[in-house]
Amino acid sequence: MADTLTNAAEFSVSEIAQAVKRTVEDEFGHVRVRGEISGFRGQHASGHAYFTLKDENAAIDAVVWKTSYARLTFKPQEGLEVIATGRLTTFPRSSKYQIVIDNIEPAGAGALMALLEERRRKLHAEGLFARERKRPLPYLPRVIGVVTSPTGAVIRDILHRLADRFPSHVLVWPVRVQGDTCAPEVVNAIEGFNALLPDGPIPRPDLLIVARGGGSIEDLWGFNEEAVVRAVAASGIPIISAVGHETDTTLVDYASDMRAPTPTAAAEAAVPVRTELIGYVDDLGSRQRQGARRIAGSARDRLRAASAGLPRPADLVSTQRQRLDHAASNLFAGLRHSVQDHRVRLSRVEPRLAPQLLARRQSEFGERLKNLALRADAGLRKTVDRARLTYDPRAERLGASALQLVERKRAQLAAIGPKLSANTLRAELRHGQTRLGPLGTRLYASMLQGLSLRGAALAQAGKLLDSLSYKSVLARGYAVIKDADGHLVHERAGLLPGAPIAIEFADGEVGATISGSPVIKKKPRPQSDGDAQESLF
Repeated sequence: MADTLTNAAEFSVSEIAQAVKRTVEDEFGHVRVRGEISGFRGQHASGHAYFTLKDENAAIDAVVWKTSYARLTFKPQEGLEVIATGRLTTFPRSSKYQIVIDNIEPAGAGALMALLEERRRKLHAEGLFARERKRPLPYLPRVIGVVTSPTGAVIRDILHRLADRFPSHVLVWPVRVQGDTCAPEVVNAIEGFNALLPDGPIPRPDLLIVARGGGSIEDLWGFNEEAVVRAVAASGIPIISAVGHETDTTLVDYASDMRAPTPTAAAEAAVPVRTELIGYVDDLGSRQRQGARRIAGSARDRLRAASAGLPRPADLVSTQRQRLDHAASNLFAGLRHSVQDHRVRLSRVEPRLAPQLLARRQSEFGERLKNLALRADAGLRKTVDRARLTYDPRAERLGASALQLVERKRAQLAAIGPKLSANTLRAELRHGQTRLGPLGTRLYASMLQGLSLRGAALAQAGKLLDSLSYKSVLARGYAVIKDADGHLVHERAGLLPGAPIAIEFADGEVGATISGSPVIKKKPRPQSDGDAQESLF
């Protein structure tokens, strides 16, 4: 059979595969495919993910490269219906076509609700929704931070409501409230407000409001992202969430410190009503003033009741005044009796103060002093004799020993003199001086101690002599009378007219002559008690 002639070109398998690849990629460069994920087992060891998208009639292989998988906001899950965005290509080795996915979105509300419920359970298990983590809102915040869109009606409603209730300082951090950039912008806003310093140029808010208007679950999905929920839970500033309307619920509502059904309700929860607060403060002030008046009135009544039971001041001092008057009236009589008592006591003591008694005591003390002086001299001589008996033999022995020592040293020097040099002699002299130095010091100390003891004994004897001397009596105003022979005159009978006498005072003696018989003056009688009061001096 003859070969059939043809003009068709021949292609290799690789050329056909590359042509099909280019045709598919050019025709389907960007597609969105809806289907159910099947055969997903997680990421491969290389970091890529492989699974299948299928529906009731067909299936297509899908691959998500490692770099794209890290950027996915919605991770693939087995059995979940999704909308995959990417480009179609072929795998020449197995002659299959596949989709390289760049982004994955849940398909339909049911899938989003399932994903939302799973994420809610996960974050709840971590304790981000716990009630004990929620903090109380400040009663009157000075600065309020608002995270919302700057162009929507939400910010106008919040500012208008704050102005009506309590005008406050508001800081707005503009963000997109839907779309792919919503979540990272909200996270940056919350972290940015927390990074502000309390005393910085931009004041740090005391309260944050995260707000958005109503919308579908897809529109609100940015506030269900895990990054936003964690940022709200980690915020150091209390947060009020006001996302959507009353029926809308997002994961941010669970993590915030308070959920408001609407943005207007969030503004009402942030600040009190200024007029009501002023009225409340006025009411507290009036109650405080009334209470102060009641306390003052009660204290005044108690003071009056207590003062009614107290005695009059005049009655308190009347008894003391009477005792003072009685003591003053008895003072003069007491002074007179005291003077009389002192006069009687003086008259009893006067006979014992006669000059003869003083002279007798002076002579007695003089005899005692002489005896003590004799005993001191005898004791001193006896002590000196005893010391001489003790130290004389020792001195003789010391002299003999010193002579023997000198002779011995002289003999030693004579024997070794030629052998000694000048340095050796100096060393011997220094050695001798070293030995004699402590002995001289001890001798000097012993001499000082002996002199000190003797000086103390002499000073004590001098003090005793001064105390027994009659001159101490003369210093008190008395005098001693001596006759021409220098003997003491003890009695008045020994004084004859014309006889010379010497009167010794404390500061010296004077001569005198007896001019006549002594005159005896009678003592004046003491006045009776009926006389005028005498002087106390």
